[in-house]
This record gives sequence, C-alpha cells and structure tokens, in this order.
Amino acid sequence: MASSLICSETQSRVSSVLNRDVKQFGKKYMFDCNEETCWNSDQGDSQWVRLEFPQPVQVSEVKVQFQGGFSGKTCRLEGCPKDGDFAMISQFYPDDSNSLQISFILHFFPIQEAPAVDKVKIVFENSADFFGRIIVYSLDVLGERAS
Repeated sequence: MASSLICSETQSRVSSVLNRDVKQFGKKYMFDCNEETCWNSDQGDSQWVRLEFPQPVQVSEVKVQFQGGFSGKTCRLEGCPKDGDFAMISQFYPDDSNSLQISFILHFFPIQEAPAVDKVKIVFENSADFFGRIIVYSLDVLGERAS
C-alpha cells in the first residue's frame, strides 16, 4: 500500500520564493500540515519543486493543494537515480481550484514497471496566474520504498 515518501531526511528545493521571503513563503510550508501557510513562487514559467529521498523510491501518487488562480495547468513529474539525469515519468493536468488533488502515476506505469528513483522533480510548466506564480498549500508524494 502506498504511503508518504516524505520524511525528515527528505531534502527539498524550489525554483523560487516570492520576493525571496522564505520566512513567510518558503518551501517548508508545503509540508507543515498547516492550512494557513504555503509556498509561493516568484513569477516566471516552469516553476518547480525537487525532492531528494534518503533511499530509492517508486512513486505512485502526487497529492497537491494549490490556491485557486495560482495552480499549475500543465505539470510533469520527473525522476532520476542519485547521480543521474532527470527523465519524465508522467504528465498531469490539475484543476484550477483550492481542492486537494491527486494524480495517480500508476495509471501510466504498473507498479512492477514504475522506475525506482532517488530524486523527483515536479515541474509546473505553466500557471493559471498571468505572471506564472504558483502557490502550494500542501504537497505529498506517495509510493513505496524500492528494494
């Protein structure tokens, strides 16, 4: 059964933070389970979130909650081994809403064929916002630890 792959040892990076104000809009707020806080990117196309896990994983789901009007329209999940180059795993197309949304990666890859990766990158190719800003209140990546 799929469970959250994000733990205290998971390292995260983001493409940008609005006005570089990490105290108010930093990446940590996507993972704090607080509905009042969020990561807010600066403007520009192709904003992204990168996660590095302490061991290889097989991703089956991505859960993301945007602020309506600041959601990704076309998104892709990329993955790679520790020292490899990122390759696309799947594309997904979230709704422009405040609801928690789930993309099932296994729809595209049966579990036996899901690639084992050490890093994932969620790329928001474009945004519902005219300036390209993305606002994420909650992000989770589910799957299994690879053996």
